[in-house]
Amino acid sequence: MEMSYNSTGENEFNSPQNLTVPSASTPAENSIKEPCTTPLSNDTSYSNTNSPSDSCVKPLCDAASEKKSQCNEGVKYVSSEGVKCGWGAFTPACLQFFNTPKGVLLFLCVASFLQGMIVNGFINTVITSIERRFDLHSYQSGLIASSYDIAACGCLTFVSYFGGNGHKPRWLGWGVLIMGVGSIVFALPHFTTSQYEVHLPKENGMCSSNQSMPCAESVSILSNYRFVFMLGQFLHGIGATPLYTLGVTYLDENVKSNYSPVYIAIFYTAAILGPAAGYLVGGMFLNIYTHIGKQMDLTPDNTLWVGAWWIGFLGAGAAALLTAIPILGYPRRLPGSQRYIIMRVSETHQLKDGSQEMASDPAFGKTVKDLPRSLLLLLKNPTFIFLCLAGATEATLIAGMSTFGPKFLESQYSLSASEAATLFGYLVVPAGGGGTFLGGFIVNKFKLRCSGIIKLCLLCTVTSLLAVFIFFIHCPNMPMAGVTQMYNRSILLESSLNLTAACNTECDCLREIYSPVCGSDDIMYYSACYAGCKKKSILDSGKTVYYECSCVLENDPSGSAQAIPGKCTSSCERTVLLLFMFFVIFFTFLCSIPALTATLRCVSDQQRSFALGIQWIVVRTLGAIPGPIAFGSMIDLSCLVWQNQCGEQGSCYVYQNSAMSRYTLVAGIVYKVVGTVFFLLACFLYKPPPAESLPGSSAASENGNCVLQENKSSLQTQAAD
Repeated sequence: MEMSYNSTGENEFNSPQNLTVPSASTPAENSIKEPCTTPLSNDTSYSNTNSPSDSCVKPLCDAASEKKSQCNEGVKYVSSEGVKCGWGAFTPACLQFFNTPKGVLLFLCVASFLQGMIVNGFINTVITSIERRFDLHSYQSGLIASSYDIAACGCLTFVSYFGGNGHKPRWLGWGVLIMGVGSIVFALPHFTTSQYEVHLPKENGMCSSNQSMPCAESVSILSNYRFVFMLGQFLHGIGATPLYTLGVTYLDENVKSNYSPVYIAIFYTAAILGPAAGYLVGGMFLNIYTHIGKQMDLTPDNTLWVGAWWIGFLGAGAAALLTAIPILGYPRRLPGSQRYIIMRVSETHQLKDGSQEMASDPAFGKTVKDLPRSLLLLLKNPTFIFLCLAGATEATLIAGMSTFGPKFLESQYSLSASEAATLFGYLVVPAGGGGTFLGGFIVNKFKLRCSGIIKLCLLCTVTSLLAVFIFFIHCPNMPMAGVTQMYNRSILLESSLNLTAACNTECDCLREIYSPVCGSDDIMYYSACYAGCKKKSILDSGKTVYYECSCVLENDPSGSAQAIPGKCTSSCERTVLLLFMFFVIFFTFLCSIPALTATLRCVSDQQRSFALGIQWIVVRTLGAIPGPIAFGSMIDLSCLVWQNQCGEQGSCYVYQNSAMSRYTLVAGIVYKVVGTVFFLLACFLYKPPPAESLPGSSAASENGNCVLQENKSSLQTQAAD
């Protein structure tokens, strides 16, 4: 076989994977008459006017007699320069073992795992402790949490547009590095403040006279540390921006199109496992006092306890800094990636004016002046627009459920906050992680095209919509004296909340101290004081027991009049509700990777990174940011008892379960119906490329060209030489 090389010597032959073959989607009528100019990547193309290799297209692949005479005349190779893994001139041979798609996937999975653990795990776990330690209001902690999305939205356009046409691994590496610095910044307030001091009122929570809890006369200067936390979250948002835009496209362009959904699914599964690990590890650290080694009379059950919230951020930040180093060493494209780009079958949505061809120019998108035109091309793509809107509705549900799912279980089953968080974690990990991976596997297994992928998303959304109706079911509230019923067990109206009764009028109980206890009469009380308990003892097992409880005595014929800390155990059946919640979460995540794959395929190759950036902006501004606010506002409507701190309303202590289920049902139905409509419109309006531009056989689409298979052995021989 005759080989033709670049006369300058730059395009040296190193591997058969660097063979350039014409695109299988080249129209037959242009295969001989016109010169071949085919983009290999965002900034590489080959052009060879009247090259003999231009004849190796579909009509000649089908004609065996012409194939040998014309396909063997010459083959051109692209440069393999820069495909080694390393940092500058330091490219040791031992590192080349990781210079594969699987190696990239490994480090990107670690980065996404750390991002999920930090932002969606640690932050949600420690937010209450931070509020208590630094005297923050709820809206201030909410602003801290939202700073991540605000920063991400601010730089998504810049990163996705310029990073998509630049050196993606360098953008990714620096992003992970910035994210690690953000975690360390977030932990700094622990080391720059004085030690946490706790002032307990005398006989806290017991029935005694003259109890008081002074109100703060002025705002604590500790609240100014919220700006440091916001800075840490800004750095988290900036650093994570390249991960889910450039990281996805870097994986997609370096593997076969059929394998791409599986790689992306594994990548996103790691991102889902991160928050679960964050909840578990963060919960463990919160059981350690914030000043390690200091002896305290407090226990983690006390409302004044502050755990070691800062440890997780230091550890994860250091891990992110280390992970950034190998990512920065990857080349612009992996060895053999040109082969997969050539083999790729275009599924770009065809616009009526044909303007999608503008993005096929390798020079398109290199400068700022192309930004408006690139954005206009995406806005003219109805399939892309409706996929973005559908993603926003799904993100609203995911954000709302992840934020308030533990609270829903806590209220329905009368669980503690830690028990509810653990149960929800056990629910989300198999449902979210399994659904994410299975979605990518299905696309790969059945080799679905863009239209088939959108139909799969539609099916998943409809199925999860049906499962949402389980929220018609709710568990009744556990009886609570003065809240859901009177102290004499008579029914209490919601508008007539009354915690004071004859049995506790002399106790001078503090409304500010909410520490529920369960009496031996199976009734919950606001605190041991409101139960009229005068004494307490600590058993050998470490369990606290209150006794001589006057209010309990009225309803306990046995006369024991005891109470134990915590809520009364609910006997409500959990299996059915948890099973259907599993299905809602599972099918919601099942369509996430297919929807992402459809987004990548319905736009041109040059615009994939930018398209993901625009999609993330839409998803965050319309879904992830307002989602928790919308869900939280509806859930607050079902509150029975609000925190009262020095005359100011704080968080909700007790919810009405029936109202909470009803509002959750309404929100789930609305968003799922809207998402179904968007997926339906995306499927209906999608216009694939004409059939004549597609390859004539599955062999052509899978292996790129007849030349690649027929001359594989000869190429290997030449490579050995």
